[in-house]
Amino acid sequence: QLVESGGGLVQPGASLRLSCVVSKTTADSRHIGWFRQAPGKAREGVSCLSSSGASTGYADAVKGRFTIWRDDGKNTVYLEMNNLQPEDTAVYYCAARSYRYSFSEDCPPIEYQYWGQGTQVTVSS
Repeated sequence: QLVESGGGLVQPGASLRLSCVVSKTTADSRHIGWFRQAPGKAREGVSCLSSSGASTGYADAVKGRFTIWRDDGKNTVYLEMNNLQPEDTAVYYCAARSYRYSFSEDCPPIEYQYWGQGTQVTVSS
C-alpha cells in the first residue's frame, strides 16, 4: 500500500525529495508519516501529516530543513530534505495510520500500522 522512492547518495548540503505513493483507496483517509532508522539506532519519527492535511509534525533535528506535503492527485506524500548532513543517513520509511485514530505531531512510530519497504539515504563527502 505504500511505496517509497527517491533515496540516494549525496554530499553534505545537498537536497533530496522522497516520495511515498499511497494506495488510492486510503490516500486521503490516513495520517502519513516519514520515519528513519540508522544502523544500530531505533526507528524515529521525522515528519508526519494529518489525514486532513491541516497538521504537521517535525522532529527537532529536521525542523527548518525538511518539509512534508502531499499531492492528492498523485496519491503521493513527499518529504523534501534540504541541507542534508551525515547524521541524516538512514533508511527512510513512510507509514500510515488510520484517520480514526488521533494525530500526534510527535510522529511516534509505534502508532503507525502500515509501512513501506524503505529507501536508503546516505549523506557523505
